[in-house]
Amino acid sequence: MMSSLFAGVSGLRNHQVKMNVIGNNISNVNTIGFKGSRVTFQEALVQTMKGAGRPTSLSGGTNPVQMGLGMTISAVDTLFSQGGLETTGQITDLAIQGSGFFILSDGQGEFYTRSGAFGIDAQSYLVDPGSGLKVQGKMADQSGVIPALSTIGDIRLPFGQQDPANATTMINLANNLDSSASDSKVLNFTSGTTNVDQVTGIALDGAGGSHVLTVDDQGLNGQAVQSIMTGGNLLTTMNDATTLADMGVDDLTGFSITVDGTTTTMINNLTMSSTVGDVVREINNISGVESYLDKSDPNNFQIVLRRSKAGINSSFNISTSVGLATDPSNGNISNRLFGVDGTSAQTIGGLDHSFVVTDVFTPIGKAAESARQLTIDIDETTGMAFGILGLGDGGVDIRSSSTGGLAAGSITIDTASTHHSTSITAFDSQGGKHTAIITFTKTTTPNLWDWSVDLPGSETVLEGGSGDVLFNPDGSLLRFSYGGGAASLRIDPGNGAETMEVQINGGSTAGFNGLTGFASPFTASAIFQDGYGMGILENIAVDPTGTITGLFSNGLSRTLAQIVLADFNNKGGLRKAGHSLYTTSANSGAAIHGVAGETVAGNISSGALESSNVDIAQEFTSMITAQRGFQANARIITTSDSMLDELVNLKR
Repeated sequence: MMSSLFAGVSGLRNHQVKMNVIGNNISNVNTIGFKGSRVTFQEALVQTMKGAGRPTSLSGGTNPVQMGLGMTISAVDTLFSQGGLETTGQITDLAIQGSGFFILSDGQGEFYTRSGAFGIDAQSYLVDPGSGLKVQGKMADQSGVIPALSTIGDIRLPFGQQDPANATTMINLANNLDSSASDSKVLNFTSGTTNVDQVTGIALDGAGGSHVLTVDDQGLNGQAVQSIMTGGNLLTTMNDATTLADMGVDDLTGFSITVDGTTTTMINNLTMSSTVGDVVREINNISGVESYLDKSDPNNFQIVLRRSKAGINSSFNISTSVGLATDPSNGNISNRLFGVDGTSAQTIGGLDHSFVVTDVFTPIGKAAESARQLTIDIDETTGMAFGILGLGDGGVDIRSSSTGGLAAGSITIDTASTHHSTSITAFDSQGGKHTAIITFTKTTTPNLWDWSVDLPGSETVLEGGSGDVLFNPDGSLLRFSYGGGAASLRIDPGNGAETMEVQINGGSTAGFNGLTGFASPFTASAIFQDGYGMGILENIAVDPTGTITGLFSNGLSRTLAQIVLADFNNKGGLRKAGHSLYTTSANSGAAIHGVAGETVAGNISSGALESSNVDIAQEFTSMITAQRGFQANARIITTSDSMLDELVNLKR
């Protein structure tokens, strides 16, 4: 009878413990990083009243007769399920999603927590404001690198600290220089005695500078074509009134003249009584042909035929008809007047011009280049040499509107440069700013550009301030070089700072990762330089691995530290130390230090806190079962008391 009382008492006592745990869970429903607990029960002592019997050949076995003596607590477990994340916007508020604990220290031992409501104390340490414990991690060196052998210690974030200036040592260039671009328009010209009065256009090669053209003339421009003498049977006393019959002509058939090999005109209006003057007039009726009777040599009269304009023989010519017999004494008009032998036509060609034009180009700021011969332009109407072609690979129109065409002399033509500029701010050893303007200038050599660096302040370029950049035919970079044998750009800042040694990087050879030379718009620019001025730490950022990056007033970002997390083989074995802290126990195992997302399976969220993982619905349900359990155990005690009372009353 007494055992039922003791069993009921154990039930009351242990259900009260469960209520205590439930109450603690509910009271911490809004405690950040809190992990709820649960109580599990187990049967306590067991009294054996009869042991088990082994089966025999005559009967079966019997089970033991045992009676329980109540219940006891098996365990109070901490449930490390994930709590929800609550956004706060405070950078130093940190939450772990996944496994792991923040490590805090008082300088002697380590504590572990999931509560990441951290802050910065007066000495710039990252701490838990509630306990004053310092957050543990690894600090980076001045270059922003965390040494591989660095040890875990306090994290210090000195806001307002100065970051020293760093001089620029490298400038990277990238993107495109337009191989087809040309801004090389004609700026001005002087023509001297050449009769040139129009110079317009843009040189296709895009190179700017001074062109000096030398126009040499042998005196043939505008000369008439060569003449053809009449046959040997002509009369020395021949005049305009001499008839064809007097000249021995007895056949007028097939007489024609062809101009420039394309237009043939038959002369059909002549008779035997027609005169030399009639012949001259009929020929002069043909466009582009001139004729007259030449008596300058009294022993050799001749009818002269000539093309009415000068020009190249292959373009400007006339031809007479073919004679009818090979006998020179034959009376056909073509044979008698123009001495054709009857086997071929007589071609009368024009005299070509004798101009030779050479161009000596001097690019801006450079030595003169080798002379180039240009092309003469001939007027298709007059056959005169009136223009010059080919300056700057074409695109520039040089011409004379004079009726006499070109004349000998000298022409000077100035053209503008084709260039593209980009600028970038470089820094000296004291953090002083210097604007470097890099200008690319097109040359007469295909795919070759000159470059130069200008600094508009008090700086002085000591070496390597210019060079060239050459591209392959496919637009990739062939070379980027300095002039004068320099290996880098050296600048005297002019303010007392150290001499700047800057390497300009145009990209890799045969690559497209730097400057390129395609026929596409200009996009070339200086995209990076590694210097910066002095800065002050203004803000921080924390990434999912716990890396703390400092944001400085000079725009620089640099790694300051990294938060280290701890994990355990048995998180349930941790011992609560109050203030949402845990310490190790004999059954938790030693802390395993690691980096979030790498050696610890959890990520850190900045600007958020982990909420309590207490489930109110579950706790209220557990509260009901605990209450009913307590009531039932109380009923056991009252019932046992009544039974004992009846037992005592048996003596009456």
